[in-house]
Amino acid sequence: MLRLTPILLAILYGIFAWHFSSWRLKKELDQKSTELADPRLEALTRKMAQALDLPRIRVHVYEVSPVNGMAVPDGRIFLTRGFLNKYNAGEVTAEELASVIAHELGHVALNHTRRRLIDFSGQNALRSALGMVLSRILPGIGGWIAGLLTSLLAARLSRSDEYEADAYAAALLTKAGIGTEHQVRLFEKLAALTETNHGAAPAWLLSHPKPEERIAAIRRLTDGWTSG
Repeated sequence: MLRLTPILLAILYGIFAWHFSSWRLKKELDQKSTELADPRLEALTRKMAQALDLPRIRVHVYEVSPVNGMAVPDGRIFLTRGFLNKYNAGEVTAEELASVIAHELGHVALNHTRRRLIDFSGQNALRSALGMVLSRILPGIGGWIAGLLTSLLAARLSRSDEYEADAYAAALLTKAGIGTEHQVRLFEKLAALTETNHGAAPAWLLSHPKPEERIAAIRRLTDGWTSG
């Protein structure tokens, strides 16, 4: 039992840390966000809501400058002010932003945001156990190697979630009559958006599939639907 104590403590710490970070994020979002009010985007979200048999889809604007979209564990969808600024400047279309909203809806529908509680806790336990073993074999660098291996695992899980959310978005956009070409065009613009984002990559580029790989996956889906 004593040998398992560090792992159990790591799991408990992971759960506590996740809940604390979720609480802190919710508090910040409540303070720094407002509901999106844009007629063109609202018309597109109405189409998606009808496709999902929902009364409406609420989208909020998070008042921060990085270009990003996000879904949080309570099911809310956010676009950042930085993304809206790109839209208002004509660099991103309403349909392209709708594809971001559809992608984030995918994360909510597929339970990715809530499932990460388990993933985060498990990764902490794995990091602790690996660190204990590797530190005995490789003193001084064992903990670092354990962290690296755990991060690689987390990145792989994240990429899987992104592909699933992309597929959900592609299906929703098709059903809503918006189409996947806007989803593809947004991915084609990511490099340019990154360069104009003060040197900081959009959050979805970190530990996410490469845009060209995501485009290829979307095209395979749409080709399968049209040929079928």
